[in-house]
Amino acid sequence: MICCLVVTSFAAKRPFTLVIDAGHGGKDAGAPGKYSYEKNINLKVALAFGRYVEKNCPDVKVIYTRKTDVFIPLHERAAIANRNKADVFISIHTNSVASKKPISGLETYTMGMRRSGEKLSAAMRENDVILIEDNYQQHYSGFDPRSPESYIMFEVLNDKNMLESVELAKGIQKNVCRTANRPNKGVKQDAFLVLRETSMPACLIELGYITTPSEEAYLNSPSNQEAMGRGIYQAFVEYKARATHQPMPVKVEEPEPPVQKEKDETPVKQDVQETTAVPEAVETPAKQEQPVQKEVPVKQEPVVQKETPAKQEQPVKVDTVKTVKEVSPIFKVQFLASSTKFKSSDARFKGLEGVESYQEGGLWKYTVGSTGSYAEIRQLRAQVVKVFPQAFIVAFKNGEKMDTQKAIRESQHKK
Repeated sequence: MICCLVVTSFAAKRPFTLVIDAGHGGKDAGAPGKYSYEKNINLKVALAFGRYVEKNCPDVKVIYTRKTDVFIPLHERAAIANRNKADVFISIHTNSVASKKPISGLETYTMGMRRSGEKLSAAMRENDVILIEDNYQQHYSGFDPRSPESYIMFEVLNDKNMLESVELAKGIQKNVCRTANRPNKGVKQDAFLVLRETSMPACLIELGYITTPSEEAYLNSPSNQEAMGRGIYQAFVEYKARATHQPMPVKVEEPEPPVQKEKDETPVKQDVQETTAVPEAVETPAKQEQPVQKEVPVKQEPVVQKETPAKQEQPVKVDTVKTVKEVSPIFKVQFLASSTKFKSSDARFKGLEGVESYQEGGLWKYTVGSTGSYAEIRQLRAQVVKVFPQAFIVAFKNGEKMDTQKAIRESQHKK
């Protein structure tokens, strides 16, 4: 009887879920080298990493944002991880620089803001892909990846996830540099959109510099791609052992090498052909072959829930709530986002009154104020940034989030 209970308990346990994101793809080729594209390097290393996990970790469910050359929007990559309640999100990319000076080495990034005055080159280049997405202003609330001012809009993330992300990134740097003989350029923080939207520990790897000829040759070598995949795997199992308090696999079994295909890199001189495809999330449990399962993006409507005002000493006065017709845009100040649903009395709100929340992309997002006047909401934001410097303005219409710039134009037109 005891044995039956133990088996039942183990079977009911949720599998540890890993989402592997091969950056770019399809019409988004990523950074170009002399003879290859970033998107192909990213995919080959991602698949190599996934094969090691599938071969050696039967208790891990592996989900790929893509396994083929297709275009997946940044917000959908994070949504795949959030919908599947992933425990870890790892995004794989290849770096580039405009300088002719040879640069080499591996970098691993976690979500965060750099010091003022520093360039956001790595994040700006990776975030720039949203400009080829349909309706990107709607998905990213008017965010401009090329504007330094836009980066003040990044939200506060869960502190626990941030610390775990840094530990994961340190493990990746140590293991990949050792296993694949990569120069170590260290763990860094930057404002990556794909990391901002995830609600679990996450990091982004820059494998090397495709614009340096020797690096491009290294990154396109199948044996080096396999070595980098193994290094990422070693870091993952170390992280998982700490997170789950379970032992690491004693012996690492080598996965079967992929079937060799003809060279698939397109010369840089040719135009990149756009691939139209439905965003997919491919789940591959270890030691089982399953057909590719497509994740069809599900439109998530924000659900606004009014919270009871927090009882704090010396609260920031919010005196902008007005009755506005539903046909008009409503402006609010968003100041916090987290994977956790907080109570209205939570100390994280720092005394703000009239806090409301809505759910989007697997995260709870918190706002104050509700007015049809853009001038009034700007005044409110000026108060809120004193305690939440990253606070920014969002807009809703008929209960749905809308592009803030469009809402401003509508409100001004109706005057």
